[in-house]
Amino acid sequence: MSDRRFTPTLLALAVLLIASIFALRAEEPASIQILSPQDGAQLDAGEAYPLQYSVVPGPGGDHFHVWVDAERGPGVHDRKGTYQLPKMTPGEHTITLKVVDKGHVPTGPAKSIKVRVR
Repeated sequence: MSDRRFTPTLLALAVLLIASIFALRAEEPASIQILSPQDGAQLDAGEAYPLQYSVVPGPGGDHFHVWVDAERGPGVHDRKGTYQLPKMTPGEHTITLKVVDKGHVPTGPAKSIKVRVR
């Protein structure tokens, strides 16, 4: 009789274990792609350029920020799209995307490119 009482419990545990395994496999690893502008691109001063991106926040990531040199832009939650870069002064600039958690703490993935503005 005791075997029958444990069968529903064991079945429930097995279902939870299988669901957990599938949930872990479904989580995509974090990745960042900057599609445009290209690393090393020459841009014109006084012009605003679109930054095309594809970001997977990964485990622990919630959104990302775009940094132009030391200036952080607002949080972006769209995984793919276009972000309007600010107008930049002449010289070399570093554009960085950083994945962060809900508290804005970096979770690891970051990608940078350098552009030259003339």
